[in-house]
Amino acid sequence: MLSNILNTFANCFKIPELKSRIIFTMLVLGICRLVSMIPVPGLNGAALSEYFDRMGSSGGFLGMYSMFTGGALERCAVGSLGIMPYISATIIIQLLTAVIPRLSKMVREEGGRTKIIQYGRYLTVPLCLGQGFVMALGWENASDLFSGFTGQLVTYENLWFYRIQTTIILTTGTMLLMWLGEQITERGIGNGVSLVITIGILARLPQAFQGVRDMFFPKGAESQFNIFVAIALVLLLVGVIAGVIAVTQAQRKIPVQYAQRAVGRKVFQGGTSFMPLRVNYSGVMPVIFAQAILMFPQRILQVLGQRLNLNFLLDLARLLNEDAPLYMALYGLMILFFSYFWVATQFNEVQIADDLKKYGGYIPGVRPGSATSEYLHNAMHRITLAGAIFLTIIAVIPIMLSREMQVPPYVAQYFGGTSMLILVGVMLDTMRQMESHLLMRHYDGFLKKGRLRGRF
Repeated sequence: MLSNILNTFANCFKIPELKSRIIFTMLVLGICRLVSMIPVPGLNGAALSEYFDRMGSSGGFLGMYSMFTGGALERCAVGSLGIMPYISATIIIQLLTAVIPRLSKMVREEGGRTKIIQYGRYLTVPLCLGQGFVMALGWENASDLFSGFTGQLVTYENLWFYRIQTTIILTTGTMLLMWLGEQITERGIGNGVSLVITIGILARLPQAFQGVRDMFFPKGAESQFNIFVAIALVLLLVGVIAGVIAVTQAQRKIPVQYAQRAVGRKVFQGGTSFMPLRVNYSGVMPVIFAQAILMFPQRILQVLGQRLNLNFLLDLARLLNEDAPLYMALYGLMILFFSYFWVATQFNEVQIADDLKKYGGYIPGVRPGSATSEYLHNAMHRITLAGAIFLTIIAVIPIMLSREMQVPPYVAQYFGGTSMLILVGVMLDTMRQMESHLLMRHYDGFLKKGRLRGRF
């Protein structure tokens, strides 16, 4: 199996076009890493990096955001906003297409998707300006944003000049990353925006490996972890990866029969096909939404409790800590909610039923029209429950490892959560594209005879 995968990778470099696409992708991703390392002028990024090295990467929303930017937030780098404003703009536009009829009609028209993507680019600019200004204020008041940080990050005396300059630089960094991601999609291999996020997550692997070494071989102390814990962690990692791959690829195939029909003088023969309904239709979005929303109440209650000297607000803030039972209960419920919310806004069973009826297709045993729409609605909601429960389990695993086994957060994040879901999903998509190039030129794919194409 391993030798087959290595031979397949070797075959990738035998195809000139695929070779050039892979090299181009690697070079552009290298530029993305440079963007996450170049510090913003007027900020003492070394002091913040030293603080994070001393305290360790935190969990919560800031920890997740820093992970997506490949540590740029911790270095006060040009790419500190990362690609997330563009992702947010794309999500907002997608949600608006479900509620604004004009946008929904535009998606179905020729060239409509190109316009939707363009709207996402336009929306990215104000989002970057707003988030960049907030981030500049956060660095200006670093002691409030980062617990235990006592230094001063801003070196400029003119604060308004610092704020405007930092906002413009951070916006430019995000727009550059967005453009580089689109160049990868067009001239490289894989989805460029997803690969930009992935390379940021993979950049934290050396820190995770160092954390694993310190867990089992601490300096000047006896380790609390033994060989059985190591075996359990390895088995858990393998199980999580296998589960993510299985659920990411899992789909329910709805059989569709097409009747013979005549259009003018042409007669189109009928046939049998199927409609794939993905079990994890919403992907990683419910986890990201839940983490982002639950981060704000805890921070707001903590700040208000400290400034107003109200202990009950501080107690509520502690109940919403990442390792608290109340937090995990709300976390799981919100993942379930957003899984159904995403399906409700993005899966249009009425339009699918109308298109089937228009082109002479029908589901055997189900009447065309409203009955087909109701059938698809019920089928999608049943499999969404399975996908939502799976997402909840995967999202809670890193929290449980940190809470019960005292595994460092920057190590536990690779055993589940958003990082594992993104890594596996992007890897599968990239390998599928590489395999399509190989099969076009009569090379074997990553598994011989293509029995499970695009899968490991």
